[in-house]
Amino acid sequence: MSLIKFFSTNGHFERVDFRQALLMGQAPDKGLFMPEQIPRIPESIIEEFPKMSYPQIAYEVVKPYLGDLITDSALRNMLQDAYNYEVPMERVYDEKYVLRLDQGPTCSFKDFAARLMGRMIQYFLKEDGKSIIILTATSGDTGSAVAHAFFGLDNIKVVVLFPEKEVTVRQRRQMTTLGKNVFPLAINGKFDDCQALVKQAFVDPELRGLNLSSANSINIGRLLPQAVYYFYARSRAALHGEEIVFSVPSGNFGDLMGGLIAMKMGLPVHKFVVATNENDEFPGFMQTGVYEPIRPSKNCISNAMNVGHPSNLARLFCLYGGQMDETGRVSRQPDLIAMHKDLYAVSITDDVTRQTIKEAYSQYGVLLEPHGAVAWAGLVKYLNECGDWSPCISLETADPAKFPEEIVRLTGINPALPQVMARLDELEEHFEKMNGNYASLRNYLGRFLTEV
Repeated sequence: MSLIKFFSTNGHFERVDFRQALLMGQAPDKGLFMPEQIPRIPESIIEEFPKMSYPQIAYEVVKPYLGDLITDSALRNMLQDAYNYEVPMERVYDEKYVLRLDQGPTCSFKDFAARLMGRMIQYFLKEDGKSIIILTATSGDTGSAVAHAFFGLDNIKVVVLFPEKEVTVRQRRQMTTLGKNVFPLAINGKFDDCQALVKQAFVDPELRGLNLSSANSINIGRLLPQAVYYFYARSRAALHGEEIVFSVPSGNFGDLMGGLIAMKMGLPVHKFVVATNENDEFPGFMQTGVYEPIRPSKNCISNAMNVGHPSNLARLFCLYGGQMDETGRVSRQPDLIAMHKDLYAVSITDDVTRQTIKEAYSQYGVLLEPHGAVAWAGLVKYLNECGDWSPCISLETADPAKFPEEIVRLTGINPALPQVMARLDELEEHFEKMNGNYASLRNYLGRFLTEV
């Protein structure tokens, strides 16, 4: 059995192992699962990471949470299969780098979590002879990464909710051209509406027979794989014992939580720059100590970050001794002093995002898309205010080709279309449209009850 148990951020008494947390997705009280202990990787092993491949580093990071739930050989095979693409570190200047997390099958950082998560879920379901419905909400890239990770698996169906007017055409087509066991739903509303519908479905007694689970970053199986690339990036940029600054484009805060987990596991980090777009509920909290969700969320060009109440703030608050429920109500304040020590929060406007894309290309020949530009702009602001620090790594979370109109207009460059996206425009789309009413989603999901 796995020695590490997981508990709900809302305080439910039940403790579960990683397998149960992964398949449940969300705790019974709508809370998010957190590990009771965060295991530390010995410094001696971390300093060996520069000699290791990405799958080898992933094994050292993920294995402590699994115990013997997955055999060593099966886990190593999963990791080799999941991470069969490059993870480039692009030097911008001096010891300032962009970590390109856009080389996977859907050209998004979400591939890192979704591909391993899909393989682990498949492993456990085969052991039990069971089937499952993955119900997930997306503000842009999660949906396509999850859909591709589970596409074609016999015992898994995927239902993806996305805000109809706030995803790009290419983001949408990556979800809607698959078919088979992938069922996209275009919601007339915001990402927060999609997320609220998903959470409501999980606690709906009428849908208990569906065996629902989530592939959003509310699922602990999404977070742990995201801790890996922080260790990998630092191993390629830093010297022995050297601390690093990471700048993280932050929407639903799963990416940042992966980094914080890595830090608690022993990764030498000087500071995390928490870079949001104009949905600045977290920078506002860091300034005032008062949390006020933004409802409705603001529509910015970094669309995957258009989140007015990030689900993973419940985990972040928990990590710093606080408690926040799924609605954003804070019942216990986190340690703000400790948070300020680790985190520098900044909000980046669309105007600054566009200017950053232009300047990064004209000054350094580095092509950024809007989300990566938010992170880079946040890093620049941090360095200007707090003094130079090296090394620094800014996360680029999607391929610029997903945002061709903005990139062409700002730089005059039409980003090369990755091979995996080249045929999207030729494929037929299949999806349904739905209002933001929960009854509509319940009726839709009810169709699957007859198949169980």
